[in-house]
Amino acid sequence: MEVNINNNLRNTKFSVLDLVPVAQGSTPLQSIQKSMELAQHVETLGFERFWISEHHNMESLVSSATPILIGHIAQGTRTIRVGSGGIMLPNHAPLIVAEQFGTLETLFPGRIDLGLGRAPGTDQLTAKALRRNRTETVHDFPNDITELQTYFSKENRNAAVRAIPGEGLNLPLYLLGSSTFSAQLAGSKGLPYAFASHFAPTHLHEALRLYHQNFEPSEQCNTPYTIACVNVIAAETDEKARHLETSLQQLALGIIRNTRKPLPPPVKSMDGIWHEMEKAQIQNMMHYSFVGSKETIKAQLSDFVTNTRVNEIMAVSHIYDHNDRLKSYEILSSL
Repeated sequence: MEVNINNNLRNTKFSVLDLVPVAQGSTPLQSIQKSMELAQHVETLGFERFWISEHHNMESLVSSATPILIGHIAQGTRTIRVGSGGIMLPNHAPLIVAEQFGTLETLFPGRIDLGLGRAPGTDQLTAKALRRNRTETVHDFPNDITELQTYFSKENRNAAVRAIPGEGLNLPLYLLGSSTFSAQLAGSKGLPYAFASHFAPTHLHEALRLYHQNFEPSEQCNTPYTIACVNVIAAETDEKARHLETSLQQLALGIIRNTRKPLPPPVKSMDGIWHEMEKAQIQNMMHYSFVGSKETIKAQLSDFVTNTRVNEIMAVSHIYDHNDRLKSYEILSSL
């Protein structure tokens, strides 16, 4: 059994999704500095990529100016791929995204990924402030992706509107999703697909099935490529990892109660903090959370990769203490 686990995970890439969380008692600047330290740390550990996700109007996260942070992280690292997990395309004009990421790819050639999502990355009121008078329809996201691909293409050089820099650059696109819509779209466009199973586990298997079923080879991808984002909290023992997990559970409780605050320190027990219904809701939301020692995590992730056939695991780790977070990724890299 040990041989099967090792062979299974040896062929799986590991990456990081960073939301640039603000821990209780920390400042936004300290949080950004810790994200840089994390990126440098996982680069030395051999991780594939480091993605930052776009969120707005959240006291617990400071990843709103995503392209700026991507440039900052890329400047402070040397080899790891850096990108968006993702840019919420309905919040932006495709031309602006093409120019921003064209500039990033020009500055850091061969290291920039552009992951695209269709959720707002915030509440509806903030989304309205971002989008002003724009009303999104079901057709907008596919059309915006096509427009974005056009701006990056060499064929657009004679067009009236061009993305400079950006035009003609070989910048890989990834579609992100938590439902079957983006899965089918990614498959039909021949793009890699990343599923947000770290907070929306319900449609993971169906989305992956539809992605493979609808996949059409493209210039970027000859074969399907899938990424699953999951929660990972690894520690020296199962007991310590479960203790660290209570920070994530408290954060999730704030989401469902709409009382979002900076990431709190872990507690001895969640009993008395959440109600049974809230506990069940959070356990369902965080279904794909891999928590424990190296041996526990290895067995859990091996089963997950076997069942999903994903090419890459993208880990997000909401851990209060920065050193514990660094250690968690260190353990993950050693599987």
